[in-house]
Amino acid sequence: MNGSVPASAPVLAAYSYCETVTGQQARNFAYGIRLLPADKRQAMSALYAFSRRVDDIGDGSLAPEVKQARLEDTRALLGRVRDGRIEPDDTDPVAVALADAAARFPIPLGGLDELIDGVLMDVRGERYETWDDLRVYCRCVAGAIGRLSLGVFGTAGRGAPEADRAAEYADTLGLALQLTNILRDVREDAGNGRTYLPAEDLAKFGCSAGFHQERPPAGGDFTGLVEFEVQRARALFAEGFRLLPLLDRRSGACVAAMAGIYRRLLDRIARDPQAVLRGRVSLPGREKAYVAVRGLSGLDARHITRQSVRGRA
Repeated sequence: MNGSVPASAPVLAAYSYCETVTGQQARNFAYGIRLLPADKRQAMSALYAFSRRVDDIGDGSLAPEVKQARLEDTRALLGRVRDGRIEPDDTDPVAVALADAAARFPIPLGGLDELIDGVLMDVRGERYETWDDLRVYCRCVAGAIGRLSLGVFGTAGRGAPEADRAAEYADTLGLALQLTNILRDVREDAGNGRTYLPAEDLAKFGCSAGFHQERPPAGGDFTGLVEFEVQRARALFAEGFRLLPLLDRRSGACVAAMAGIYRRLLDRIARDPQAVLRGRVSLPGREKAYVAVRGLSGLDARHITRQSVRGRA
């Protein structure tokens, strides 16, 4: 790792571009990474900008075969990053920034291959029969991001209890965030012809007809479905939050802020399940600020550490 070596002007410009993309396209993510020191914030912005490119290809209006070709082109670009074949004066600022970040931090770039695999599932219009099926998708598009982020964050004190499970907890926290996203976006996804919630869950609660209106499917128990998925997400958050005590203070604050925002979104959805059919559920800025302060103060990490100690007693 050579994180102490100053970046060149072209690399700094590439990072600036990635930070602009992040600030404009991912407010919750940007809110969290602003708590990091500059080198880690830049690296996280590079990861986001590359991931955003992959997502935009999948979400765009191109024909499926064109999307697949562009995703494979992006995979080839990732291969150039992995092989050290990106020069600082390359014309692609995202590639330049990601290459520099990968040189400075032990980022497992294979996680971005998994992200591409997950978006290809979207392009193919895959549906998920069971939670185990959906879990595979979530691990690709979100769990992998958790593991990539851990490469930037590192862990504090490798001899600490459970330090060897940090990647597992990061993966699980990514699943929690993605399931929260799926619940929040059920109406929007339905409008785009996508259904992510497991088919067996939809059938169990009489909601197989989908979510194309502001009202739940006739005769279905939409509230029961949401409550069921909320409990699953809460269990994932509880497990994934065990990552926090394994991180340094500022990395822990970043994760606590980002994950805390989504955990509160989940609570809002739980209080009013049908809100996700009426519009996009979000948090006001003041509540995001409160979550960030809690994370920066270490309150969440200390609370989870105490819970873990009691659990081992």
